[in-house]
Amino acid sequence: MFIVNVEGAIFKEEHWLIIERSKKEEHAGGLLSFVGGKVESEGNVSQILEKTVIREIFEEVGIQVKDSPQYVHSTSFISDSGESVVNIVFLCTYDVGIAFAKSPDEVEMIKWMTSKEIFSHPKAPLYLKESIKLAESFIKANHIR
Repeated sequence: MFIVNVEGAIFKEEHWLIIERSKKEEHAGGLLSFVGGKVESEGNVSQILEKTVIREIFEEVGIQVKDSPQYVHSTSFISDSGESVVNIVFLCTYDVGIAFAKSPDEVEMIKWMTSKEIFSHPKAPLYLKESIKLAESFIKANHIR
C-alpha cells in the first residue's frame, strides 16, 4: 500500500549532515537530502523505524548515531515513479565515525551544512527546508545542543 521511508536529521555543531542524492536514484536524483531509506521486511521487530534510520545512516555514510532517534515529523508523497510513500524524519545524535559516500549508487556527495547554506542552495527541495525548520523547532523546544 505504502513504501515507508525514514530520514535522519543529524545535527552537530550548528551543521546538518546533508547528502546529494546520486543522479542514478529513481526519486529526487541529484537533490540535497537527509540520509535515509526504506523500511525493509524484517518480521516482528520493535522500533523498526528507529532501527531502520540507524542502519541506513551507517550503510550510506558510514557513521554511527546514538540509539535514541527522536521523531520530528512525517509526510506522504507520490514518488517520481508513482509510488505512495510515507516519510518519517527523526532527529539523530551523531556518535562516531567520519562521513563518506559509502554507497555511491545512492550518495553522490556528503557535506556538513548550516541551515542558511541549505536554505539558499539551488538543489535543496522545499520539503528538506521544511524538515530542517521543524527539526530546529524540536531542538529549541527540547533544549538540545
